[in-house]
Parts: sequence; structure tokens; C-alpha cells
Amino acid sequence: MNTAHDVEPHTLSGAYAVNAVPEDERRGFERHLERCASCAREVAELTETAARLGAAMSTAPPPAMRRAVLERIGTVRQEPPRGAVRRAVRGLPPLALAASLAALLLGGTTAWQWHSAEQAREREARAERLAEELTAVLSAPDARMTTGAVPGGGSATVVVSPGHDRVAFLASGLPAPPEGRVYQLWFDDHGAMRPAGLLEAGADEQAMLMDGRLDEATGMGITVEPAGGSPQPTSEPLAVMEFAG
Repeated sequence: MNTAHDVEPHTLSGAYAVNAVPEDERRGFERHLERCASCAREVAELTETAARLGAAMSTAPPPAMRRAVLERIGTVRQEPPRGAVRRAVRGLPPLALAASLAALLLGGTTAWQWHSAEQAREREARAERLAEELTAVLSAPDARMTTGAVPGGGSATVVVSPGHDRVAFLASGLPAPPEGRVYQLWFDDHGAMRPAGLLEAGADEQAMLMDGRLDEATGMGITVEPAGGSPQPTSEPLAVMEFAG
């Protein structure tokens, strides 16, 4: 029987898709998915959208989604990254990128309902802030996008907005790090690495703002670090991406 503090699992698909569900509730929701075809189908649809976004595929959003976000999403200018191991994204409609992520995040917010009013306010505010901050970076007039494959599997995308002084990071299909280790992001400040946040363990899709300001950073890197992260990299980077200038 659910208590007043339990979460109604049928309402968590959106939050689960944007990795905003605490670990204990995530495990419970994954058990729920094994026996709920409706939720499993909804999560699969949201995950597919995130995967298309992370892989930067040239897929336009459905007309209804386009109409819903057309007035609030701007243009993401795409520029080719520098360096032999990077690849430029060409042909992705900027609206498709922004609309897909906005729909994914905002859909998770509106679907997120809790029995506890206090928890509802806190959780919804957190999800709304995430959606608003990410959407602001993606829809900024000066936003620039770079994407590339990550050695070992998966892809990563960074969207830089100098005007907001922030960087959004999106990834799809990254393999799980070794037990007791985490993926850590870093800003590259002209050769000096600055911690920029940890990726959520076990999440196949990632969408987040990198911790800290863009400042004078010229790129970013991903390393594998001990659980909890490190003040400085302790391993060679899995991937390094220069920010489009």
C-alpha cells in the first residue's frame, strides 16, 4: 500500500526519462516498468527522442510538437568542431534539436505529480529550473553546437551560449563506467582542467548543464574518476571536444 510519501509510479515516466528521479525511486520505477506496458511504452518513446537528440540525427519533430514550441525556441547555430577526432553535425534542423529537448524536459515536468504537496513543489521546481535553464541555453541566439563520437561507444553533444555563460551537455549510449567509478566532465581553460559535474551512474541518456560558468573555457573533456569525482583528472580523457568559435 502506498503511503502519503510514496510516488505514484504512473506519473514518473517524464522525470525518469530526464534522469531526475532519485536512485531509490528509480529502482522502484524500473520494477514497475517490468509489469506496466503503458509506462514502458511511454519511456521508450521519450528515450528514443533523447537518443535522436544525443546522436544529432536529422529528424524533424512531429507537427504538434513544432507548433507547441515554435514561439519559445530560437535558433541553434551549428559550427564544425576543430580537431581530427571530432565530427561536425550537418543538416540537423535547429528547431528539431531544441524542440525535442524542450518537449522531453517540459513533458517530464507536467507529468510529475506527487501525493506529498511539499515534495511536489520541491521536485517540480527542480525539474522546471532544469528545463528552463537548458531551454534558455539551447534557444539562445548565440548558441553553438558541436557533437562527436565517444571512443568506446556513444556520442556527446555540447551547446555553448556565451551570452548565458553556460554550456549544455547531452550524451547518448555511453557504456557504464567500471564499478566504483563515474564519468566526470571538465572545462578546458586553455589547458587547465576545471571540474564541471558528474554524469548520473547507469543512465543511458544524459541532459544537463555543466557545473560552473563558461568563462574562458575553450573546450571540455570527459574522464573516468573514482566515485564522487576528483578535483583534478586522474585518468586520460575518453573524449575532448573543442567549443565551436
